[in-house]
Amino acid sequence: MPVMGSCGRCAILLLPLSLLLAECVHRSAGCGDQTCPPAPDGFLNVHLIPHTHNDVGWLKTVDQYYYGGRNNIQHAGVQYILDSVISQLLVDPRRRFIYVESAFFWLWWKHQKPSMQRDVMQLVQEGRLEFINGGWTMNDEAATHYSPIIDQMTLGLQFLQSTFGECGRPRVAWHIDPFGHSREQASLFAQMGYEGLFFGRLDYQDKENREKTKQMEMIWRGSDDLEPPTADLFTGVLPNGYNPPEGFCWDQFCEDSPIMDDPLMEDYNVDAVVDAFLKTVDKQSQKYRSNHLVMTMGSDFQYENAIPWFKNMDKLIDLVNAKQVNGSKMNVIYSTPSCYLNALNRVPLSWPMKTDDFFPYADGAHMFWTGYFTSRPAFKRYERLSNNFLQVCNQLEALTGPAATQGPYGSSSSLMLRRAMGVAQHHDAVTGTAKQHVNDDYTLRLYNGWEACQVVIRNALASLTGTKENFVFCNLLNVSVCPLTETAKSFSVYLYNPLGQNVTWNVRLPVDGVSYAVKGPSGEAVPSEVTPVSSFTKAVRSDRGQAERELIFQAHIPPLGFSRFTVEKIAAQARFFMRKTTPKSPTQIENKYYRVQFHPDTGLISEINNLEKGISLPLTQSFYWYNSSIGNDESSQTSGAYIFRPNRTDPIVIAQNVRSYLVQNSLVQEVYQNFSSWCSQVVRLYADQRFVELEWTVGPIPVRDGWGKEVISRFDTKLQTNGVFYTDANGRQILQRRRNSRDTWAFQQTEPVAGNYYPVNSRIYIKDKDIQFTVLTDRSQGGSSILDGSLELMVHRRLLFDDFRGVGEALLETGPNGEGLVVRGRQLLFLDSPKDSADLHRTLALQEYMSPQIILSSGEGVPYRSHQGLSMQFSALQEPLPQNVHLLTLALHQPNKVLLRLEHPFQGQESGNYSQPVTLNLKELFSFLSLSDFEETTLAANLPKSKLVRKHWKAETGTTLTANTTSALEPSSVTLSPMEIRTFIATVQYSKDRGWDS
Repeated sequence: MPVMGSCGRCAILLLPLSLLLAECVHRSAGCGDQTCPPAPDGFLNVHLIPHTHNDVGWLKTVDQYYYGGRNNIQHAGVQYILDSVISQLLVDPRRRFIYVESAFFWLWWKHQKPSMQRDVMQLVQEGRLEFINGGWTMNDEAATHYSPIIDQMTLGLQFLQSTFGECGRPRVAWHIDPFGHSREQASLFAQMGYEGLFFGRLDYQDKENREKTKQMEMIWRGSDDLEPPTADLFTGVLPNGYNPPEGFCWDQFCEDSPIMDDPLMEDYNVDAVVDAFLKTVDKQSQKYRSNHLVMTMGSDFQYENAIPWFKNMDKLIDLVNAKQVNGSKMNVIYSTPSCYLNALNRVPLSWPMKTDDFFPYADGAHMFWTGYFTSRPAFKRYERLSNNFLQVCNQLEALTGPAATQGPYGSSSSLMLRRAMGVAQHHDAVTGTAKQHVNDDYTLRLYNGWEACQVVIRNALASLTGTKENFVFCNLLNVSVCPLTETAKSFSVYLYNPLGQNVTWNVRLPVDGVSYAVKGPSGEAVPSEVTPVSSFTKAVRSDRGQAERELIFQAHIPPLGFSRFTVEKIAAQARFFMRKTTPKSPTQIENKYYRVQFHPDTGLISEINNLEKGISLPLTQSFYWYNSSIGNDESSQTSGAYIFRPNRTDPIVIAQNVRSYLVQNSLVQEVYQNFSSWCSQVVRLYADQRFVELEWTVGPIPVRDGWGKEVISRFDTKLQTNGVFYTDANGRQILQRRRNSRDTWAFQQTEPVAGNYYPVNSRIYIKDKDIQFTVLTDRSQGGSSILDGSLELMVHRRLLFDDFRGVGEALLETGPNGEGLVVRGRQLLFLDSPKDSADLHRTLALQEYMSPQIILSSGEGVPYRSHQGLSMQFSALQEPLPQNVHLLTLALHQPNKVLLRLEHPFQGQESGNYSQPVTLNLKELFSFLSLSDFEETTLAANLPKSKLVRKHWKAETGTTLTANTTSALEPSSVTLSPMEIRTFIATVQYSKDRGWDS
């Protein structure tokens, strides 16, 4: 018997279910699950999900994709997709559609007339247009840091919330295209309140195993530290990536036959189409557990003409469901991911539990997508620096309010950089997998965002210091370029610290003098040294700067505040010693914490000693390169922007012996190592520094020999590691990796190098029972331990061939001179016992991504306000935060609201000192802000925590996962447990006397 609809006027027993639904369209006053179409028990329900996947830049720029420009590259126009879809949804109330990328929808929405906006509001209210995921973009999960992931999700979800209210809040995460999936990403999604996650890409071996064992859907436990089910997320693998089933693509660019349902036509094909669909459903049902199946009906930039899609899906639904009158138990419906998830939740099944991640991803035996972990390393660094700059901008904007956005330097806000950073998280942006002109556009967007935030920071500093100065930002200090410091006889240096703890920072500024006097905020003399600019740096900067020397001094900066230093050139006859030695290679450098020894014959590092802990580790570090495959008899696969495939297992050493020299003074010791004309390194120890710093410079990578090259920095030790090493997940959790192994299936290794590479967002380490050797990175890179006791990080790659994944270009970046791109970066080395290592490397990892911002001025400012004296030092906190509390976010949320996130950055078992809960009083946190009316929200700040309700799931272990209850917030006593992030919105009041006296 066919299933009846829920309304009395539709009690016509012989009508198929689809026709009943057409008569009984569910028009609820609310939204969410109650708007879902019936998916009745006793039927095999096929959920058709009409969707489009709109890359926020890839082969074309964001604007070109939106407007439909440069269709000679790819025919795609997002504005036409939304125009067409909305019009077709209005035609038939059965139809549904999901949309994902808020960056595009925001652009479309602001161009719509009120009548269209009202129609869209109604569709959203009815659940027929549903926002899924809802971030500014669909971010990558390998090369992204957790801080900008949270920010870009907040940006998109805040737009949806402010525009559509609760009905616009996405309930399901939708990561159908990222190239591998992170455990930390799952944890973040769960903490944002998502009910589930669906994705399209996973390793081909993993997928085959899951299909055989019916584990395509699971509960993913995103954290070992957060109390279940806080970080638990129901997760499903889509059957066809994110494409339609074979033979059922009805976009205007598809070649599949439409449904031709006139029996008098020669090409009548209803029977063939229905039969093919039934076979497709039967085949898919063998791989999934429940009586609900999901089918993605759409793909990249489809639905520009939505008519053929909807018309053919309408027919398919009617034709298949018409068979119910003859006893068919198949029911096809228009659905959404949240409706599909809701249906699964009602099924009395238990689900497998997953605790690891989905890296690395391969779509074939020699096709590991591990090259993009490193591709475009300069952009990856710029993205990381941009996040750092955005946090500074956000904080100063929140601290000074109108004084920052409407000040003496003009009107501006952080919003432009927020949006640019949101775009940069896209899975073809920070990954380095877009065409070159698109990557240039990503870079330009970040640059424009920096320009806007510089205005905010200048305004805020004028307000906080009481002086209007010509504040200058020198963004090429890593290659010793800054016109102000190179030419001025005196200048001021402001260092703003965005962390909640005191920070000591080593400042290096290009200068032309030989001696300088540096004074601190209280007028105290600060020790300083002048050291020569290296030939390495002069070669990189080319004609962009002329400084022969660098001024070095150490700055102490209060939490969430700044210190002002004054610098004055001393007459040339004053002391000046540059100790540059020696004819032979240096043998060691040492401070009170570390000693680094060098081999007398090769010039390479030979041993590192932690003098404080009495730990020594013989170690050799050098640079190598892998030959990039151009294809062979085994596989035609080449190395490219996505794929890493070396043509041999053993990399080629760049130099067996290096030329080196030593520069040292009271503040720093540096060994300059020259590996080749295109590869060099500085091994550096600052005074009182508890780590060894390596500053590497690689490029232009030579390719005239016809070989693409993938350059690694490799560390070889005698540690007995038994194939085990450790990497971070998006800068937070640490995951154990085992060479040639996967946790969830019997892995068959086909690429012994590329198949063992993992994303390294901030750190990688190896250890035995007594010693842990850790490397911190300054950007996302690929890394591995290919041999026991060995650790390597890929720092740069330059390739000659495309890898046939769509981008259509070789990864062959050039620099300003038209030659290959030169990239400079830093690695921080730590040697410690395993039980003590986390205390320092967690803290310094935070300093690396939230480092102090240097702002310079001539020191000749005019008073900003007559009644305020000049401030030389400032902190917005009552006192420094505990070491196990990180001020993750302080930003304006609305004109009179601030967004505050506090994080416990340690995992539960890693630190004897800091892996403990900590309690704070939010009311007494700040010395400079007046906050009240605190409300705790989910992680993305789009839902009060008190209103969070998540579905219950049953694991195969027998555990029933239920939502945690939320207790009332008491701002005076807020406790953070290890790995916990708590998010608050508070009302802020700004004093009127902080404005600008024009």
